[in-house]
Amino acid sequence: MNKYCFDEIVNRTNTGSQKYDGQENYFGKCNLLPMWVADMDFRTPSFIVDAIKKRVSHEIFGYNVVTGNYYKAVQRWMKTRHDWDITEDWIVFTPGVIPALTISVMVYTEPGDKVLLQSPVYPPFFSSITDNGREVVNNTLKLVDGSYQIDFDDLEKKAASGVKLMLFCSPHNPAARVWSRQEIEKVVDICRRHEIILVSDEIHSDLVHEGCIHTPAPKVAEDGFDKIVTCMSPSKTFNVAGLATSAIIISNEELRDKFCSMVRNIHLQNVNIFGLTALEAAYNYGEDWLESLLVYIYDNYIYADEFFNKYIKEIKVVKPEATYLLLLDCKDTGMSDEELENFFVEEACVGLNRGIDYGPGGEGFMRMNIGCPRSLLAEALEKIKEAWEKR
Repeated sequence: MNKYCFDEIVNRTNTGSQKYDGQENYFGKCNLLPMWVADMDFRTPSFIVDAIKKRVSHEIFGYNVVTGNYYKAVQRWMKTRHDWDITEDWIVFTPGVIPALTISVMVYTEPGDKVLLQSPVYPPFFSSITDNGREVVNNTLKLVDGSYQIDFDDLEKKAASGVKLMLFCSPHNPAARVWSRQEIEKVVDICRRHEIILVSDEIHSDLVHEGCIHTPAPKVAEDGFDKIVTCMSPSKTFNVAGLATSAIIISNEELRDKFCSMVRNIHLQNVNIFGLTALEAAYNYGEDWLESLLVYIYDNYIYADEFFNKYIKEIKVVKPEATYLLLLDCKDTGMSDEELENFFVEEACVGLNRGIDYGPGGEGFMRMNIGCPRSLLAEALEKIKEAWEKR
């Protein structure tokens, strides 16, 4: 029996929640059961809430600085969860991982430069490149026997085309792959040989399911290659995305200095008091809660997979190795991407993310967020089943 309660239904409407209150802007209607934005419907764990309450009791919330407690907490978490020894001076605060990706594009490349990514991938990967006048070079992932794989022959070819920077999603969103150590070694080696700076988004690295092990990209780098920027955050793991806090780890002094200079230039160095408090509590006390969460999420995956196998065989769940995000392969339904969107939104009244929003390779897919109480997941699946039976 799970020692923590993940079955509680918490009403999130009228709280400014993007997932709930923002659905009309995204879907054009507001009466959906939202299973889209990548945050969870579970209460933030009590050890974080209690730490924030204690900080609130001070009753002064002026400008804050990053203290040694932040650095020690990040170092501790990297060691205990990922067996990775890092030093304090490698760690840079930013208000989120996506700002860090964008900063990396801005400081390590010039307008017109080529930046490599691997779709289908989280949409801001594309916008962080194109919004800054850089060129997207895409190494599209291959779906092989129900699992996404890296096309290394194509990656080698693309890397040799003059790419300056690679945005690497590890574990991958939305493919939910935990890249093996061998796969990461190959990616790092290709970047080393072609003198490409590697920016590794590892925001989902704590949400790895049993049987898989996440390896931070710098751990496998050889021959002194250290042109790697690693992006970590407690936001997905502990449901604190709204507190805008992350830890960017850069061992290369030249890269770190350039990154920090841009952070100062665009005035992102001011920290969120409660974000720092949440990170320190999460990384110091969060292991037991996280282990229970992972069990619950994986059971949600099993529940959804068995449901589709029983009632809608035309929709197949891509088995996740990490995250609380399920990629649904809907190609056997015979519906176009436009028809899929209409089916889920208009007929089932369930809000999912469209696979096509993640770029080439996302056609015919939908992304479902299962970071929610089982009863909400069951309700969403029943709505989809009822809509399917009416077709």
